[in-house]
Amino acid sequence: QANSNTANKPVYFYEFSQPNFLVSKIIIEHDEQGKGKITFLKKDSDEEITDPIQLTAATMEKIKNAYQTLNFLDSTENYQYEKDYSHLGNMKFTFKKDTRARTAVFNWTENKDARVLADEYRKIGQQYVWIFEINLSRENQPLNAPRLMDTLDSYLRRDEVSDAMQMIPFLKELSNDERIPLIARNHAARLIKDIEKKAEKAAK
Repeated sequence: QANSNTANKPVYFYEFSQPNFLVSKIIIEHDEQGKGKITFLKKDSDEEITDPIQLTAATMEKIKNAYQTLNFLDSTENYQYEKDYSHLGNMKFTFKKDTRARTAVFNWTENKDARVLADEYRKIGQQYVWIFEINLSRENQPLNAPRLMDTLDSYLRRDEVSDAMQMIPFLKELSNDERIPLIARNHAARLIKDIEKKAEKAAK
């Protein structure tokens, strides 16, 4: 395989920063197949956490479509809204293809497709930071698990997770993990049913 080292090179880069947010920095980088890593920093910590990520085909389709519609590499459009909303956090998007690359930075935009990108990466960030938190809870802080399940529940209700179906195998694992309280395990099982029901409805 001659191109094996280029195959896994990240081509999509996203960076979010807002020093006052609980998660003050998030960096997501991945390749065309959605394989990559997330790096994030908590407000009161100086230790960056890095975890592998694997985005689903559904998520990648949304990202690729948005970049395509924006004609990102050839465009010179500045997506930043005339007012500055940096209190909401600044976002930086970079896309590389062959020898070309372009970066766009904004904190608020009226451009529909740039907003799709911003929303999608926010959801990816939330999903993987949550996975990190719940794994930490399983290992060391089981009493945090019920609160974390509530957080995921509200994300799912507001459609704030990149691909809910992707969460099902992990939620099944949690629903059987006796290290966390029963209330959290039951909640995980309930969320699986909710996700499946929502997917069935969407498919009709």
